[in-house]
Amino acid sequence: MKTLILNGSPRKNGDTAQLLELAKAQLQGTYHVVSAYTADIHPCIDCRHCQKQFGCIFADEMEAVYTYLKDCDRILLASPIYFSELTGSLLNVISRLQPYFYARYFRKEPIPLHIQKAVIVLVGGGTGSPERAYHTATEILRLLQIKEIYPFFCSHHTDQIPATADLDFMQTFQKAMHFLNT
Repeated sequence: MKTLILNGSPRKNGDTAQLLELAKAQLQGTYHVVSAYTADIHPCIDCRHCQKQFGCIFADEMEAVYTYLKDCDRILLASPIYFSELTGSLLNVISRLQPYFYARYFRKEPIPLHIQKAVIVLVGGGTGSPERAYHTATEILRLLQIKEIYPFFCSHHTDQIPATADLDFMQTFQKAMHFLNT
């Protein structure tokens, strides 16, 4: 099994990073991590190159992601919540999934992916709506025609307690990792 991990956090030792380390230790098979803040991935500029053919005008690390996605079975998307949304850098990376959107909706071509499952791990503190970030992520994952997306869960008080110390969240996190592995 192959898993694409999309890390939306800029913090190397933050809650999201700690959860991804726990996930990587449990995932069966191989994985490829895309760190949105350090990856050399240019955001989509809506040039519409991919409207006519699959691919992008930018030759950057996203090419490796497109290649990995062809054989990928699972996606683990993890992000802190910024203003009730996924982080901006993660949204920039996700914007480069535009070739799949154009293939499906404009060229009416089948998307050559067979991703079976996805999990969305969200952490944040303060006020706001973590459900909005989950909705954004699920809409993007549905575009890729993922068969099963784990239900919403979030540690939304990391300003008071680390996500790894949030017992209810961690119990659900473990169930989500089991879901990915089965």
